Amino acid sequence: MVHGQEKRRANKRLHYGWIVMAVTFLILLAGAGVRATPGVLIPPLEAAFGWSAEQISTAISINLVLYGLLGPFAAALMQTMGVRRVAAIALILLASGSLLSLWMRSPTQLALTWGLLVGTGSGMAALTLGATVANRWFVKHRGLAMGLMTASSATGQLVFLPLMAALVTAHGWQAAVWVSGLGALIVLPLSWILLREHPRDLGMMAVGAYTASEAESPKVSTNPFSSAVAALMSASQHKGFWLLAGSFFVCGASTNGFIGTHFIAMCSDHGISSIHSASLLATMGVFDLFGTTFSGWLSDRFDNRKLLFLYYGLRGLSLLFLPFAFGLPFYGLPIFTVFYGLDWIATVPPTVRLATTTFGRESGPVVFGWIVAFHQLGAAFAAFVAGSMRATLGNYELATMLSGGLCVVAAVVVLRLRVRSHALPRPS
Repeated sequence: MVHGQEKRRANKRLHYGWIVMAVTFLILLAGAGVRATPGVLIPPLEAAFGWSAEQISTAISINLVLYGLLGPFAAALMQTMGVRRVAAIALILLASGSLLSLWMRSPTQLALTWGLLVGTGSGMAALTLGATVANRWFVKHRGLAMGLMTASSATGQLVFLPLMAALVTAHGWQAAVWVSGLGALIVLPLSWILLREHPRDLGMMAVGAYTASEAESPKVSTNPFSSAVAALMSASQHKGFWLLAGSFFVCGASTNGFIGTHFIAMCSDHGISSIHSASLLATMGVFDLFGTTFSGWLSDRFDNRKLLFLYYGLRGLSLLFLPFAFGLPFYGLPIFTVFYGLDWIATVPPTVRLATTTFGRESGPVVFGWIVAFHQLGAAFAAFVAGSMRATLGNYELATMLSGGLCVVAAVVVLRLRVRSHALPRPS
């Protein structure tokens, strides 16, 4: 009887996996806040230094490419060096790149700070961090945990924008840079103290695990570069990888690359202030918190292919509506903000689950890292092309229609996915 009471009390305790998830949420939130800053810097940097939107977009594109390409190597590095060390290095790079830009005087220095340093830090504190934590610490509620961590990435990128825009308006672009850099430094000691690598380090199993085989993630000693490349070579032999990677290319192009980078400048073209447009992005972030978290819950229960079809289709329709929204009084942009915000990166939890189901718990985060690389290649492509179109055509209308059309194509493509297990060989 006593033993049964103790077991019930133990079951009522908060599992440490939720604490690890919460700390990871804050790390991704801080990283997203730093990544969001260039979105409000384009007009003030143009005014302060005379740089063109194309020059600034080039630095942002470097950032987005590194954010994606470093993901699989960061996931492999977490298997060897550990999550806590990788997270610490990422936060240091994010803070350094942001704060060093206070002394930049040329587009090259912009590319080195916000492109190279911030891009590298972002790639190490990216969605692959969330996927690694979710796979190690959760069996039950894995989709929900991934949804929450994913939401923090987009929410941080969007919710901080009004603050950044207000700081830029009141105190200049340097004030926003100070806030973003110091924010990353504040999270650093908290992550170092509270993060743990595996449930086994605390003598417990993952959330919802009932057997050792469910709870354990074997230690890996292989070279992280070799591990990441081997995972890519194995996964690339399967059609499912290319379908997920291609759809995620469109996801990145239509979110981080286009709306995340150019929405404030697009609103400026229509006479809307930076603070107002940043507030609209922040509202998208709030709705994304609910949309992506709910998407994680749904991904534990429904066909993830059909969820992706729904998400990409609705996003495409929202973007196709956007050019008309600017011409509608009062309610046009709010309608776009709500529907687009709910769907901002709701695609991530189903994509993570499909990658894990297809390629296994151990290799799933690394393969997902490569899928994220395509996401960021799409983001970099859209950031550069949309900037070039604005410079050439004087508006974003064609870029908006192309982005919406790509989302509709992606919605059809994901239905061709066939969920089969292709668990990759275990690294040794």
